[in-house]
Amino acid sequence: MSYCPRCGARLPGPPPVRCSGCSYHLFLNARPTASVIVVDGPRFLALRRAMEPKAGQWEVPGGFCDGWEHPADAAVREAREELGVRVTLREFVGMYIGGYEFQGELLPVLDCYWLASIDPGQRIRIDPAESSEYAWFPIDDPPPLAFATMDSAIRDATARRGR
Repeated sequence: MSYCPRCGARLPGPPPVRCSGCSYHLFLNARPTASVIVVDGPRFLALRRAMEPKAGQWEVPGGFCDGWEHPADAAVREAREELGVRVTLREFVGMYIGGYEFQGELLPVLDCYWLASIDPGQRIRIDPAESSEYAWFPIDDPPPLAFATMDSAIRDATARRGR
């Protein structure tokens, strides 16, 4: 970011920075995301990404929170959008700092993960704009996932299940 979003003056450096034109303090905070690790016994559901970044790689359902949206609500919404099902959130797995490539930049993200289960009577219908296929994998032997925070969350979820 080279210019102040408030007054348009050239910024003296990258965020965090104070604008010399209007004294606005500009920060680059991590954007919140919410994801679900849908489990069924000893396995979890993964989607193959249909879009960049990381097209073709496996991931768990999730995405960015809308403004003022609680991450738990975003996790349920993202599951409904990407899987076409209602889910029930279970245990909170954790929050992880990660990165997301967007418009030529690596953006900081704060990724929030929950274990979840698909509500009874639901049938998965993936959104083809988001995913090309889905598959169930052993939670203790996952494939490489698109984002490092997903690998960490699966590892932590597996450790909790073993207790």
